[in-house]
Amino acid sequence: MSPRRRLEWYPPFWLMRVKVVELSEDGRRIYLRLPLTMLARNMGNNMFGGYQASIADPIAAIACNRIFPGYSVFTRAMSIDFLYPGSSDLELRFDMPPEAEEAIARDLRDKDRSTHTFTYGLYRQDGVMCTQIENTVAIRPLGYKAAIKKRHIP
Repeated sequence: MSPRRRLEWYPPFWLMRVKVVELSEDGRRIYLRLPLTMLARNMGNNMFGGYQASIADPIAAIACNRIFPGYSVFTRAMSIDFLYPGSSDLELRFDMPPEAEEAIARDLRDKDRSTHTFTYGLYRQDGVMCTQIENTVAIRPLGYKAAIKKRHIP
């Protein structure tokens, strides 16, 4: 199955009817269309924020996993700024900045781990960025186990 098809058939994306607009072979560019369906509409008749968060969450990690294979990659944190209503189908646009790729490669070479924050957005059909995403991705050696703090619960 092609990477494009695998992404569209990723269960949450398939249920939301996400379509791949553009997917570079090297993973440096990922553009997806999120349709404004009856199920995706909130009470204001705009795109439900949970749909936007769901499509935005794995994208930077997917890109890093393709560019830096052999590492465990996961979203460590994400923040969403809903700038304007998502009143149409939305297009997620992620491009790997060359300076980010260089910084991550340097961290992996020097420390065998990296944490990087990416900024990208969801755009309405009129070209307006309605949602800005800040997504922090952790890239760790395979088999990495985070230290777990023991919490005392009274």
